[in-house]
Amino acid sequence: MFTSKIGIDLGTANTIVFLPGKGFIINEPTIVALSVPDNTVLAVGREAKDMIGRTPADIVAYKPVKDGVIADYYITKALLRYFISRAVGTFNIIKPEVVISVPAGITQTERRAVINAAREAGAREAFVVKEPILAALGAGIPINAHSGNMIINMGGGTSEVAIVSLGGIVSWASVRIAGNKFDQAIMDFIKKKHSIAIGEQTAEAIKIEIGSALPIKAKMEFQIRGRDLVSGLPKDLIINSSEVAEALNPHLVDIARAVQSVFNSTPPELVADVMEKGILLSGGASQLHFLGEFFERMLGVPTYSAEDPLFCVAKGTGLILNHIDIYKRTLLNKR
Repeated sequence: MFTSKIGIDLGTANTIVFLPGKGFIINEPTIVALSVPDNTVLAVGREAKDMIGRTPADIVAYKPVKDGVIADYYITKALLRYFISRAVGTFNIIKPEVVISVPAGITQTERRAVINAAREAGAREAFVVKEPILAALGAGIPINAHSGNMIINMGGGTSEVAIVSLGGIVSWASVRIAGNKFDQAIMDFIKKKHSIAIGEQTAEAIKIEIGSALPIKAKMEFQIRGRDLVSGLPKDLIINSSEVAEALNPHLVDIARAVQSVFNSTPPELVADVMEKGILLSGGASQLHFLGEFFERMLGVPTYSAEDPLFCVAKGTGLILNHIDIYKRTLLNKR
């Protein structure tokens, strides 16, 4: 079977590829490993991520997407070529139409860079759609309804807050605080409090296993191994979820402020809709324990997590691909 349509959630941390009729076929880190002397691509995705912190000086692992937008055109093109060729297979002679997610605050220049990179990587035609729209679609929100819905999409590089109504974004805010900043906050906290240095992958494992937005009585614990900054020797440490909550709190407060700013710039009727329906959380970084309760306490609005939050944006690309002719005339042309 030839593949003529592909949906790509091009995230700062992970890239998810969706094929109509097959579902999610790829979910890998947005990382490319390069050999520095001859500038050749050695590995992409999971294989490249495994190299982080373990490579010799002449091999560098790059994250080509920074804060949701292309930071390195050449490497992003290599990444897209890898994912597109894996999705279509070796013997596919039809160049596919590709729908790619982009942040709500993308500029025209950044938008063109994504489209050109996808075309050069093997797409016949590339369309970009803003992430809050895709996340809302993937979460099952009827985006063309005349009532307002609020979604907070928390990825690897950015957290985007948007109120969606009548098929478009009415008001939105984007903050460069999300999963990667959470990892860094955990690393900094452990360094400061316990004088132990840990790597990105360990910090990410802590976040996934016991990451919490609120301190709780029944603390979750996680054992880690790092380098003691005093002796320089390896050392074991048990960290608990309340410590993680303390490390993440300043960042979560900043996201809550961004939500407040969106409410301030939204028509009162739509604010009333959101108060009635609640706020929906999507994206990989929204999977912190008790995050919904944190936002409820901060904002006084019921907050729920979408089903499969990590896959909401990719699901949204799938829905657009299934009705691409309709969306070409509406969503895809909205700047």
